[in-house]
Amino acid sequence: MVEFVLERGNYWAIIGLMMIGLYIAFAATNLIKRLVGLGLFQTSIILFYTSLSRISGGTAPILYGKDYKSSYEDKDSHGETAANGAEYAGEAATDAAYGYTNAGLENVYSNPLPHVLMLTAIVVGVATLAVGLAIIVRIREAYGTVESDEIREMDLQVALAEAQDEADELSLASGATRG
Repeated sequence: MVEFVLERGNYWAIIGLMMIGLYIAFAATNLIKRLVGLGLFQTSIILFYTSLSRISGGTAPILYGKDYKSSYEDKDSHGETAANGAEYAGEAATDAAYGYTNAGLENVYSNPLPHVLMLTAIVVGVATLAVGLAIIVRIREAYGTVESDEIREMDLQVALAEAQDEADELSLASGATRG
């Protein structure tokens, strides 16, 4: 049991970061702290996916060594020149991504797709954070605070004042029609 936990230490750390980020996002009343919590949660998700995609002993998905040389030899045996090797290497990388040419390779290659998706998630996260901060700046200008409890209190007071004004107008209108 102890080995099971220790072998997966990175997953436990990721789960800890995820729970801390989720707690901050829900418990904080300061809007900026909520964004920090969401950022921490998103970072833990990215770490989770990149650690899942790691292959023990795997290298970057670029053919090298005997794999690279054998790709040229295979094409040369079909009567094509080595000048087409760059084109073939691109085809082999594409085929390897779909699992077609994994047999016969000397080296173990990691799948680049999860890393590419996480790069996209990082860009989207930065854009979302920027929009969130811009909205918080606008809220600060309108309300004078970034505390969600104070903002909710101000909105409640405005709603109650508007409801009282409507009730006063209705009572005046009903009194004018009676008289």
